[in-house]
Amino acid sequence: MGRAIIYAGRVVTPFTTLRNALIEVRDGIVADVCEGCGSAGSGINYRDYIVIPGILDTHIHGIKGFDVNSGRASDILGMSRSLVEHGVTGFVPSTVTAPHDELVKVCRAVSEAFKEWSTGAPQGARVLGLHLEGPYINPEKKGAQNPEFIREASFKEVLEYFKASNGLLRMITLAPEVKGALEIVGRVSALGVVVSLGHSNADYETAVKAVRRGATRATHLFNAMRAVHHRDPGLVVALLEEQAVYIELIADFIHLHPAVVRFAIRHVGVDRVVLVSDSISATGLPDGTYSLGGLKVYVSSGVARLANGSLAGSTLTLDRALANVAKLGFNLNDVVKMLSLNPARSLGLAKLGDVRPGYYGDFTVLNDDLRVKAAIVGGVEVYSSRAG
Repeated sequence: MGRAIIYAGRVVTPFTTLRNALIEVRDGIVADVCEGCGSAGSGINYRDYIVIPGILDTHIHGIKGFDVNSGRASDILGMSRSLVEHGVTGFVPSTVTAPHDELVKVCRAVSEAFKEWSTGAPQGARVLGLHLEGPYINPEKKGAQNPEFIREASFKEVLEYFKASNGLLRMITLAPEVKGALEIVGRVSALGVVVSLGHSNADYETAVKAVRRGATRATHLFNAMRAVHHRDPGLVVALLEEQAVYIELIADFIHLHPAVVRFAIRHVGVDRVVLVSDSISATGLPDGTYSLGGLKVYVSSGVARLANGSLAGSTLTLDRALANVAKLGFNLNDVVKMLSLNPARSLGLAKLGDVRPGYYGDFTVLNDDLRVKAAIVGGVEVYSSRAG
């Protein structure tokens, strides 16, 4: 990839803000970051903009007609090319509950897309692995998951998914109260696969047991979970309390009221929050009728629902989530942490989520209104709208 010099008016990281900065990237990796060094010289000029670590979307089902469950590598790569327009430089494609053979096909497609993306210069967002949302979930909290394919937990199946993905299976969402689920948490974690708790009607005690056995993440907290009651705190309170757990939030202000987003972040602290889109293939397309896991989804005014009224993923993009959370009063350093470093750390993804030597040269470029103006992957500008 060679050498790239990037000048930025501001570099906003999860921990600090640098002004009039220079970033040197060699062979795709940050080699140096210097404050006050951006006044002269040739390079990529973002002196009028804000550079942040590349945004990571670790829970996404589709965008612009591309659907993870299609089982086609071309759809994964289509998502990769589309996501950089929203400042996303890395993503974890997410399935919905489906037959075993279909999920194996998706695993192979993600592996194929990863290999193709890794060949040659970057063309879009990094393919960071696979998230299986289900099929070991509670039918009572299925949300927009197809109940026909929900089933008991099987470590044998998980091993098949892991092998079919060539080790790219990063995370699986399960309900700990489902038969066999609690028993496999430790074994799945031992593979290096993150266990996330969600689509669950678990009580407080069962949730705590799952965390003790190795679960470290919460899938779209509050949504598709047992509601909190003062005599029955359930899964939500357990996940809020457990310091080892990262919590996903869908900050579209549809899945969660803005006050709930603000409460959750303030309660657990910015170090544990992972902002996700949970977006579906309808994202970026007009209102209409779409499909998710074999179920019809109706999108009206950008809100995706099943015929019964249940929310069916979102049409959120993470550049909008960034602006939404910033409007709640959180400083940009903290919002950046929830969009970059925390997603990376929650899945054990090294060298992602910060602007420092040794990290990938992946950056999102914003204007002062927090609109995406460019995306850089491995020191290569893969998207720019600065002329517009």
